[in-house]
Parts: sequence; structure tokens; C-alpha cells
Amino acid sequence: MRFEKPTQAVILAGGKGERLKPLTDTMPKPMLQFQGKPFLEHLLLHLKSQGFKQILLLLGYLPHVIQNYFGDGTKIGLKIDYSISDIENETGRRMKLAEHQMDPCFLFMYCDNYWPLNMERVWNQYCHIPARCQLTIYSNKDHYTRDNVLVSDDKMIICYDKNRASENLSGIDIGFAIMRKDILELLPNQNVNFEKTVFPYLVEKRELSAYVTDHRYYSVGSIDRLPETEAFLRRRPAVILDRDGVLNEKPPKAEYVKTMRDFKWMPGAKEAVRLLNQSGFLVIIVTNQAGIARDIMTEEDLLKIHEQIKKELSEMNAKIDAIYYCAHGWDAGCECRKPRAGMLFQAQRDFRLDLTDTYFIGDDIRDQQAGDAADCKTLLVTPDRPLLELVQKKILSETTIAKK
Repeated sequence: MRFEKPTQAVILAGGKGERLKPLTDTMPKPMLQFQGKPFLEHLLLHLKSQGFKQILLLLGYLPHVIQNYFGDGTKIGLKIDYSISDIENETGRRMKLAEHQMDPCFLFMYCDNYWPLNMERVWNQYCHIPARCQLTIYSNKDHYTRDNVLVSDDKMIICYDKNRASENLSGIDIGFAIMRKDILELLPNQNVNFEKTVFPYLVEKRELSAYVTDHRYYSVGSIDRLPETEAFLRRRPAVILDRDGVLNEKPPKAEYVKTMRDFKWMPGAKEAVRLLNQSGFLVIIVTNQAGIARDIMTEEDLLKIHEQIKKELSEMNAKIDAIYYCAHGWDAGCECRKPRAGMLFQAQRDFRLDLTDTYFIGDDIRDQQAGDAADCKTLLVTPDRPLLELVQKKILSETTIAKK
């Protein structure tokens, strides 16, 4: 059965927010304020940017607070409907009571998680894997929280444990699920938990797939998560740069910049970094340096080069905010060496970036592949289009237009 790409999001937002008390004594948790707006508004505006037009909010605790703020959604350019039920209802009953308001296929979400959804990519995978439901799974390689799923190599979920008690779990369900409405037929009339009831059944039938992401999500589910969520929602924009071939002349294949004598700045590169600094961007470098693994140079050699790069930039009031490097060999199979995106995701976590809104500038196909894997806005320099031109005519130009 084929469906059109969903334009409706169904969001569970009925819980009491017990772990957030006393902050939730007078408001539901998605109404906590960040940067002058409720968390839920940040979430809805992102959904709007991804083409969603209708929102169905399933409410229970203090529903009037949400209704009074958002109304019918007109003020933020969305159509918002509500399903309000008893505060003691479990998620399964909330879903069942709202069934008549749901589209045949919709995006299912939790109100307390923000993740920079790229709906086109998520939908594309859903269309190519036969499953009634596709969950978005945070890979949790950094052990950010306790795992509750296990995903097979063919992207099927083979264990879903909401209690997180099973062995060998790897990954966490963060919502952002593409779901068929007919799944609700699996719910009994009793007041049951939706995930505990439906997802294990779908696992057994091989009808629950996973879109796995290394991009961290941000939550208002507990007090200890709030500072990081605040930092993410007030983040500075960033531009991530490859080094050799972007900032400096690229050495021939299998040769390396071993000392600063080998480092030749590309024309305009320092000015490009300064312009980004002046425009409020973080500037971050990610670079493959397999010469260390091949014993052609040492890690100390590399660090000396990077210190000199920073020194020369500082002399013209410019700076690099962080440098990430992969010292592994070509065949090491590591997560960090481009074309894998490990360094980009590490920068994302360290600086709370939204990679879907972050430029990554490289000079070859490996950079393009890494940027695509991380869902960055990827640009490649060429002899006719150096870094300075990309910064002036692409990044800063688009940023100026977006602010108008």
C-alpha cells in the first residue's frame, strides 16, 4: 500500500511531567520556555519548515495552557487540532480516542524531544523498506542515555524494550516515526501504553523499521536535560571546513603537510575565516591526517602546525574555534576518517550544532560523502570557486537574505 508523504504530525503531549516538578506545577512540560518561546513552538516551527501543515496534539494535563497559547495554529502558520482526554489515560487510549482525527499515514512524535528532522530523507527510507511503522533511532554511540531498541543490519528493529531491561540493546527511540493509521487496530479497549502494546507486536511481524541517526536529540523530559537543550536552542551558526585543499594548498596524493614550511595558505583563505568570525559563525576544521598512522609525521608535528595556523589567523583578528583530526590509516575502518562522518557528529555534540543548518566546505568526493552522511549543507571549493568566494557569495549572502 502506497501513501503520500505525510503533512500531519500527531504529538503525544498529555503527561504530567513528574520528573520536571516544580517547573510543571503550572504548565505542561512542552510549554517550558527557551529563547522566549515554548519548547513546543520550536518543535512546531521546525515541522513547518519540513512541509507539515496539520498538527494533532493529544492532551491531558493542563490542556488549556497549550490551547490558549497556540489556538488553531494560525499565528504560526499551521492548522492545529486537539484531542483532550482524561489525565490518567495511557498513551494507547489517547491514540485510540483520536483515531478519527488522524490521516492514513502521519508522523508520530513525543512532545519532549527535538531532533532536526529531514523529512525528505526519512520518508525516502520509509518508502524503500517494507514496514508499517518506521521509528527514528538515536544510535547512542556516546551512551547519552539508556538504550531501548536493537536494530538489525537491514534496518529492522528486532527488539523494543520500553523498560530497557533486555541485554545487548543499542539505540534509543526518539519518536519522529512514520506510522500508518491502521496500526491502531492492534490496540485493545483497555487503558494501555501504546509503545509497549504495539511495537513488540510489529517487531515480531518484522513490520517495525529504524531510521538510525548519529545526530544528537535534545529533550525536556527531565531536569538534567534542560541546560543542554537550552544551549542547543541558543546555538551559534557554524561553518565546518576541511583543511588541505580548502585553507591551504593540497599536497600530492600520499604526501602530507609535515611542518609549517609545507603549509601554503590558499589566496583569501585567512580573510574568509575572518569574515565568518565577524558574521558570528563558529569556524571548525575537520581533517584526515593518515600521515600519522603511516609514521610519516607525528601527532606532535600536526599539533605544532595547528598552533601556527591559529597564531597566523590571530594576527589578523581571526580564529578557529576547534580542530578535529583523524590520525588513522586509510583502511583502519574507524568512524572518524572521511568519508565517514564521525568528526562532524563529534563537533555537533561538542558545540550543540544543528548539522542540517550547518555548512561543510571541502574539496573532494570524500568531503561530499561525509557532509551528505551528516546531512550538512555541503559545498566544494574548486579552482574557480575558492573558499573566500563561497563565503562571500554563498554563505554570507544566504544568511543576509534569511535575516530579512
